[in-house]
Amino acid sequence: MHMTVFAVEYVYDAESSEARDASRPAHREWTAGLAQDGTLLASGPYGDGAGALLIFEAADEPALNELLKQDPFAAASAISGTRTTVWVPLTGLLATRAA
Repeated sequence: MHMTVFAVEYVYDAESSEARDASRPAHREWTAGLAQDGTLLASGPYGDGAGALLIFEAADEPALNELLKQDPFAAASAISGTRTTVWVPLTGLLATRAA
């Protein structure tokens, strides 16, 4: 089955910092599990704390959306916005994923 690479951008607002702090251990456990099984290729917060970028590999966008609902940050309402885009890495470490 062909998998698609998606760039997912999380946007945080200042009011959600307590919710993020409280759910961060569970969120990191969730991301670590997805990284271990190859679903999450890379993730991390922006340096300014305003959001994060997560790079996933999924069958399609509906499958990715189901996965994102399982994020403890989503359950804690710690994410104020999400932008999902199909991404085609042509150069670098993830370039082989697009082949």
